[in-house]
Amino acid sequence: MQPHKLTPFTAFLLTLAPLLWAGNAIVGRLVYPMVPPLMLNFLRWGIAFLILLPLAWPVFRHTSGLWTHWRRYALLGLLGIGLYNCLQYMALQSSTPINVTLVAAGMPVWMMLIGALFFGARIAKRQVLGAALSLLGVLLVLGRGDYRQVLELRLVLGDVLMILATIAWSFYSWMLTRPGDAVDVRANWSHFLMAQVGFGLLWSGAFAGGEWAISSAQITWSWPLVLALLYVAVGPALIAFRCWGLGVQRAGPSTAAFFSNLMPLFTALLSAAFLGELPQAYHGMAFLLIVGGIVVSSRRPSL
Repeated sequence: MQPHKLTPFTAFLLTLAPLLWAGNAIVGRLVYPMVPPLMLNFLRWGIAFLILLPLAWPVFRHTSGLWTHWRRYALLGLLGIGLYNCLQYMALQSSTPINVTLVAAGMPVWMMLIGALFFGARIAKRQVLGAALSLLGVLLVLGRGDYRQVLELRLVLGDVLMILATIAWSFYSWMLTRPGDAVDVRANWSHFLMAQVGFGLLWSGAFAGGEWAISSAQITWSWPLVLALLYVAVGPALIAFRCWGLGVQRAGPSTAAFFSNLMPLFTALLSAAFLGELPQAYHGMAFLLIVGGIVVSSRRPSL
């Protein structure tokens, strides 16, 4: 599939997803004393499954293309729903939302490397320049406008887990553009998403079961937890996955990856809003650098 030119609508899709995922990082951090991370992921996708079911139940018919390509959808469910989300929620146990999203901002680099090594993609100079601009913006947020804070950065276990999550997400995004999907699955967005959620729910359920068996984890139910589960199931799961999947198919994985660098900025702004703090000047500068990286990387080379 040949990527389309980056249009305003595609840019909107690829911007909305990081905004919702930034909220997911904050909510995941807020509720971690109430629910274990792998169980949180299982409950999240269980709710998403029930919401999708009235729209997408025909995908489970025996005549559906899901069963013809079940290995592909099982792998998509493992990478995008099982591994990525479980690793992210585990990362939030020992790292802050801003650190987690900043580590994830290395996605353009991983996307380029994985695309070149496993999917035969070529790395253009403009993508390297765009990655440098966007990462500079990320570092500006990380250091809160002071480069000395960047030099003192130390990775914790949560940061390492988020690196692994980012690698899994890079493979997932590249697989979204690969041919081989049955038309009767991919042509319908709810069927295409449900094909992934169905397998992803099995993966996340297995992970949550292992977590429950080997730890003393338990759930502390409350209305804030219920509302948090509804948010992460509807916003960062269904809406964001739909926007990201469509955006990746329209713009290509390498270009889409640069939009993930908006997540640290959105996380900083949302964290500031919850803390009652106003955005600082460096947030604006970081935004310009990140957007500049997106513009540079998505430009088509002149003939």
